[in-house]
Amino acid sequence: MLRLKYYSINLGFEYPFTTHKGTKTHQPSLITSLGLANFTGYGEAPAISYYNITVEDMVQSLEAKRPAIERYALTDPGRFWHFLHHLIPGQHFLTAALDIASWDLFSQMRRQPLFQVLGLKWENIPLTDYTIGIDTPEKMVTKILAHPWPIYKIKLGRADDIDILRSIRANTDAPVRIDANEGWTFDEARRLLPELEKLGVTLVEQPLPRGEHEAMKELKQCSNLPLFADESCRTEDEVKKCAEGFDGINIKFTKCGGITPALRMIKEARALGLKVMIGNMNESSVGCAAIAHLAPLTDELDADGPLLLNEDVAEGLQYEQGKVIISGRPGLGIRFTGEPTR
Repeated sequence: MLRLKYYSINLGFEYPFTTHKGTKTHQPSLITSLGLANFTGYGEAPAISYYNITVEDMVQSLEAKRPAIERYALTDPGRFWHFLHHLIPGQHFLTAALDIASWDLFSQMRRQPLFQVLGLKWENIPLTDYTIGIDTPEKMVTKILAHPWPIYKIKLGRADDIDILRSIRANTDAPVRIDANEGWTFDEARRLLPELEKLGVTLVEQPLPRGEHEAMKELKQCSNLPLFADESCRTEDEVKKCAEGFDGINIKFTKCGGITPALRMIKEARALGLKVMIGNMNESSVGCAAIAHLAPLTDELDADGPLLLNEDVAEGLQYEQGKVIISGRPGLGIRFTGEPTR
């Protein structure tokens, strides 16, 4: 039988983290663990208020389904994901945490790092960005100067976006990608994109609100910058819908339901000619280690969660000037340092 445990964590940010959707000073998350014999695998699902995801609700669902989960005979994480998909339908965040834990456990039992179990080679790994949340131009520049990095993700979505970016560009020559988090109207985006191009922006994530497919098609036609879907591509059934309006997709494990569906999304994106980014939602080293192991499949990487936090609950994932360094140990290669809630 599987041993199911979970851990409720609430990690503080170094700086208040602001996007177009709001500000937070801490990131609550649920860590799940699945044990079998002498092995234990870990997964993570952050609580996100604008998706109405709370740790408490995930725990309630987990306890309700504990007997069925613990009775499951884990022989293949892909099959386990399908089991969870039917056991807790629509609960992608919780499914992701359990799916990641199953891949960690399975890979440890195979005595191989996860990327090797997936048939990947640790090569052609993109640099991860460092994210700067929305703030005054002066404070955003201060954050950049305090954290020299080879590539930045800048959160925008307000009227003074160009002024912010001009201030940043005056203080760093590093490549910059923009994430508007659905913050612009079509007219604002069409006006801003040429200016962003002049300022050396490399790509723009989710310029328009989710669902504005026709407007995105038109925007793509007039944009010289690559446009990546984030909120518009939560789950695998939305990949094809994004092909006409975007140049790439940003896959979030928590939104799609874990590593298992993310692999299918990557395969479909490639078939449609879309570029691939895998992003985080402020996870600790547990969730971001899972992202790192799929990095060989990506064009862009956004795995900076632990860099933005004051504390962590695992060791084994390191960063060196944009390079993500895994430990090489079996599974995710992490050692969890927290204590179980249940």
